[in-house]
Amino acid sequence: MRHNPPARSVANLEFHANYDHANEVARNLVKTLEQMGVRALNPSSAFPMEMDRFPGKVWVVSHKPVAVAAGLGHMGIHRNVIHPKFGNFIALGTVLIETEVTDYNHPIGYNPCIECKLCVAACPVGAIGADGAFNFSACYTHNYREFMSGFTDWTETIASSKSAHDYRKKVSASESASMWQSLSFKANYKAAYCIAACPAGEDVIAPFLSDRKAFVQDVVQPLQDKLETVYVVPGSDAETYVAKRFPHKTVKRVSSGIRPQSIQGFLFGLPLLFQRNQSEGLSATYHFTFTGSESRRATVIIQHKTVQVQAGHVGDANLSVTADSETWLGFLAKEQNLVWALLRRKIRIHGSPKLLQAFGKCFPA
Repeated sequence: MRHNPPARSVANLEFHANYDHANEVARNLVKTLEQMGVRALNPSSAFPMEMDRFPGKVWVVSHKPVAVAAGLGHMGIHRNVIHPKFGNFIALGTVLIETEVTDYNHPIGYNPCIECKLCVAACPVGAIGADGAFNFSACYTHNYREFMSGFTDWTETIASSKSAHDYRKKVSASESASMWQSLSFKANYKAAYCIAACPAGEDVIAPFLSDRKAFVQDVVQPLQDKLETVYVVPGSDAETYVAKRFPHKTVKRVSSGIRPQSIQGFLFGLPLLFQRNQSEGLSATYHFTFTGSESRRATVIIQHKTVQVQAGHVGDANLSVTADSETWLGFLAKEQNLVWALLRRKIRIHGSPKLLQAFGKCFPA
């Protein structure tokens, strides 16, 4: 039975129940294996994760590639694993064992994704491109608003508010109540519409095949029509997309809350934060040289609305940036003034300053 307008609370309840079930199944498998003398462990199906590594790689194991390697399906255009029978309505868990196995499964020979692009149509922030591109930042900022960085951004809003009245001008009563709910009953996702809209899988595809138009009207359109707040980073592709595609939804400009804690984290995050439409017309090679507490050289190439990050200095640079690592991280966190850093020669550039400005435009945070 569908609920119109879509009720996210129902979906979130199901999310959490299934992750709990996956963890319990994995835990029982580990218990049985250890009774047999096989050392094993089961990292969480979802949360908790290793947050001391945040905003780096906080997960212990990447369940999706493990599932693909085990023959459970392939990732669709929406980046979710699609099982041939159950579609993307699955929760993944992994059991790691300290022993060799006698037989291995293999990836299935086809992708269950039917490339219907309904996930593209349903996504409120345009995170999924029809050409297969994925905007991690757009998905993360909105769908995970009440997780990790979004929660941090909310707490900083509280800290920076001059009074309760000032806070209420920035955060609505429903937003505050929603944060309370996530704190009390597990964090709630703001969308995951790509999962709801996906018709792939033997068990779920029949309504789509029998009447595609009715399926879209029944499943996808209510998600598109839903009156809701959509969280976007100012200057991002998502901000432009929502205003154009879903003018009836309320756009709220927020910080992604992602502040790299190391130069390695900065470089790791560039492909995740990259906004390809903001890079349109830019073709440039950047050489970065970081000194001080974290010495590193890297090349960032932006062209044809793509970004590449390579170790070392590769090719000829259109702009070279030499920076003290701590000063650069402070600049990214908006705790250091760029002009003052340039005057103190903590950051030095060789090339047009406009290229540095164009670089920043590609990675709004």
